[in-house]
Amino acid sequence: MNWDIVEGNWKQFKGKAKEQWGKLTDDDLDVIAGKRDQLAGRVQEAYGVSKDEAEKQIRDWEDRNKDLRQ
Repeated sequence: MNWDIVEGNWKQFKGKAKEQWGKLTDDDLDVIAGKRDQLAGRVQEAYGVSKDEAEKQIRDWEDRNKDLRQ
């Protein structure tokens, strides 16, 4: 997934991210603003998972949301 596109269309992706990671607040999602590294860090903090696990969750999320990347 091209994260430049995600960043540019974050409003579309934001809802999907909220569905996946419900513990993330609207403020968290605003700070993330489509930046993959910010998303990974917030997922780690909110869910108490390792960096590797956060990355795995993001990859899975990317695979499920390929239709939004255009």
